[in-house]
Amino acid sequence: MRNHRSPVPSGPRPDPPRVAWRRQMRERVLAEARALAAESGWDRVRVADLALRAEVSRPSIYKEFGDRAGIGRALVLRETEEFLTRLAAVLDEHRDDLAAALRAAVAHALAEAGGNPFIGAVLTAARGGTDALLPFLTSRPEPVFTSAWQLLAQWLGTVAPGVAGERRSEAADLAVRLTISHMLLPSPLTADAAERVARATCAVLGVPPAR
Repeated sequence: MRNHRSPVPSGPRPDPPRVAWRRQMRERVLAEARALAAESGWDRVRVADLALRAEVSRPSIYKEFGDRAGIGRALVLRETEEFLTRLAAVLDEHRDDLAAALRAAVAHALAEAGGNPFIGAVLTAARGGTDALLPFLTSRPEPVFTSAWQLLAQWLGTVAPGVAGERRSEAADLAVRLTISHMLLPSPLTADAAERVARATCAVLGVPPAR
């Protein structure tokens, strides 16, 4: 008689209940933190309010994130990942025209700054003299500045392989710095920012900024 074995299930196994609950709790807390920051600014976000809105205990939040600053870091990292995913898609839509891709990417970033309520709250706080989340967005090792620079430098390596790596790195640094500058300090010239940033970046690369 042959032994009949049950078929082995294919695909990844579902997470254990504890792991699934922790992931869901984390997402709820971050979603509420984002909403509160967009409504009132990060300075007004309190762990007690997050616990109430996310329907979890404060000890659970502290265990997961460490402290309020940990929530801020996690929130900015999540927003950064989503932002960079969209930005990469914009760049790839125009990969056959480097200058057009740069213009589209800068325009997209500025539109996000104007239309994303979370980013808007952070920028508004920075202009008003309180920048509790701003360091996470610009100068810390992983969030927006470094991640955007790495993304753009790698992308330039695929579309402009003939340009020296040092030039590509310099161009990516310039493009990101100028874009963030326009986000933080919009001016009457901001309407043309995408064109000017693209032109400056192409100049560093030695590529004609043809339209």
